Amino acid sequence: MTLPPAVQAAAARRAAERGYTSVWTAETTGAEAFASLAALGGAAPGLGLGTGVLALQLRTPMLAAMGAATLQSLQPDVDVHLGVGISSPVVVGAWHGATYERRPLAQTREYLTLVRECLSGEVVTFQGDYYRCRKFRLGVRLGERRPKLVLGALNEKMLRLAGELADGVLLNYLPATAVPWCVQQVRAGEAAAGRAPGSCEVLAYVHVGVTDLASARVPARKDLFSYAVVDSYAAAFRRAGFADEVDAVRAAHAAGDREAALAAVSDRMIAAIDIVGDAGHVREAVAAYRAAGVEHPIVMPLPWGADRDAVIAATIDAAAAG
Repeated sequence: MTLPPAVQAAAARRAAERGYTSVWTAETTGAEAFASLAALGGAAPGLGLGTGVLALQLRTPMLAAMGAATLQSLQPDVDVHLGVGISSPVVVGAWHGATYERRPLAQTREYLTLVRECLSGEVVTFQGDYYRCRKFRLGVRLGERRPKLVLGALNEKMLRLAGELADGVLLNYLPATAVPWCVQQVRAGEAAAGRAPGSCEVLAYVHVGVTDLASARVPARKDLFSYAVVDSYAAAFRRAGFADEVDAVRAAHAAGDREAALAAVSDRMIAAIDIVGDAGHVREAVAAYRAAGVEHPIVMPLPWGADRDAVIAATIDAAAAG
C-alpha cells in the first residue's frame, strides 16, 4: 500500500492474468481505499475488490456503505468485500485525530449492524451508543449482488463477533499454525448466533516474498516491531508462540531503545509470518494456510529487495502456481 498507484495497477493486471480472483487494499496514511479500488477495477476488470481493512472510526457506517455500494455499482458482476476493523490507537488517534473508544467490541457490533441495514436499500433509523441516523436510505441502487461485510479480527471476542455478524473474517499477521484456533472461534460465533457453519468465510493475508532473508531481515523486523507494540497484535503473537519476542520488543520500546526492539524480532518469527524464500517456498507457504483452514488466502507480496517490481512479479507468479 506504500507503493505508487501505477505499481499497484501493474500488480493487479498481472494477478488477473495469472488467475487470481480479487485484489485488496489496506489503508492507513497512503492511498485512499475506495479511490484505489475503483482505479484497480478499471485496470483489471473482472477482479473482485476488497478493503482489508478500513479503520472503522474514520468513516461513518453510512459513508462506508456508500463507498462499497459505489464500487459494486461500478463493477456489478464481481464480489465487493467491505473489510473493516478496529485498527489501533496510533492509526486512529495519533495519525488521524479520531477517537479510539474504550469498548471496541461494542462499537464494532454497532458498526456491522448499521452497515448491513444501510446496504439493504431500505429506510434506516438507528440509535446506538456510537452511531445514529434518521431515515437514511442508500441512494445507490444495487441488483442482487451486494457488498459483503468482512471483519478484521485477531483475538477471541472479535473472531466470535465475525462469526455472529459478518460474511467473512480477515486474519492478518498470523502464522499458518495459528489459523485453526481462529477458525474455531469463528465457528463458535456462528453457532451462538444460530448461523450455519461456514456462513462466515475465513480469509487471511499471507505475507510472502520471493526474496532472501538478507534482503528481508531489516524491513521485516521494522514491520513486525510496528505490530508487536499494538496490544491486540501482541496478544495474537504471544498465542502463536512468540511471547519471548513480544516481551523483549515491548520492553526495549518502553525503554526508548529502538535498535534493541528491532533486534528482538527473531528470524524464527520472520520465517513464520513475513515469509521469504524461493518460489517453491512461497507456494508451500500459501498451501499451508489453505491446509490450516483459510478458504481465501490473500497474497500480500513483500517488496523487499533491490528490484521491488521484480520481487512483486515473482511473488505473484509463485503464489499463483500453487
